[in-house]
Amino acid sequence: MAKKQAQTSDFSVEDKLVALFNLQRIDSEIDRIRTIRGELPLEVQDLEDEIAGLETRLQNLTDEMSAFEDGIMQRKNMITDAKSFIKKYEEQQKEVRNNREFESLNKEIEYQQLEIQLCEKKINEFQANIDSKREVLESAKSGLEVRKADLIAKNSELSDIIAETEKDEASLVKESKSAEAVIEARLLVAYKRIRGGAINGLAVVKIERDACGGCFNQIPPQRQLDISLRKKVIVCEHCGRILVDDLIDAVPVEA
Repeated sequence: MAKKQAQTSDFSVEDKLVALFNLQRIDSEIDRIRTIRGELPLEVQDLEDEIAGLETRLQNLTDEMSAFEDGIMQRKNMITDAKSFIKKYEEQQKEVRNNREFESLNKEIEYQQLEIQLCEKKINEFQANIDSKREVLESAKSGLEVRKADLIAKNSELSDIIAETEKDEASLVKESKSAEAVIEARLLVAYKRIRGGAINGLAVVKIERDACGGCFNQIPPQRQLDISLRKKVIVCEHCGRILVDDLIDAVPVEA
């Protein structure tokens, strides 16, 4: 640290401001690249979440249809059993010894016939539900296929952007580290603190149309003059960003 302070102590205020502005320019370009790349992973995640939701819905629909089909099979078995009982009771009626036994068997037959009617009604209800859910299932399947195709396209786009920007980002990160090396520790800490608290990541801004390029509040003429002289580091009274004049980028950067 002592060595770095010894190296940076010989720089003028103008040199320091130019170095800070250059560092901001580099860091802003890194931010831009990461923003472009950062939006796509969110879109990919949204698609993955949507696909997972559709797959869960498809599974639920499939399970419900299976339950209805099981219900239909159960009612069909109940109908088969009821018909067997009816046949048995009808055979028994042929051997009864009095009307009371005949009527008792007749009531059993009527009960089984009623069971058959109830089962057939339930089968129709189950079948109607299956038909209705089949339409929803087919629609959900179509939607799922579309979303999967979208996901493949987004993943391909993301891979291309990562491949294109990783090299640029690595180069800029290296530049940023080099730019930091010529800035004294106190200023660098202040720069990173201001940058970390700014939504757009801007810690160093130009004066634009007599206003701060960060918060757009007006800068008094005398203060603008002091900033243009580059004799001291001046911050915006409103947002705390470091202010530089609009000709700062014409000053060569010290190596």
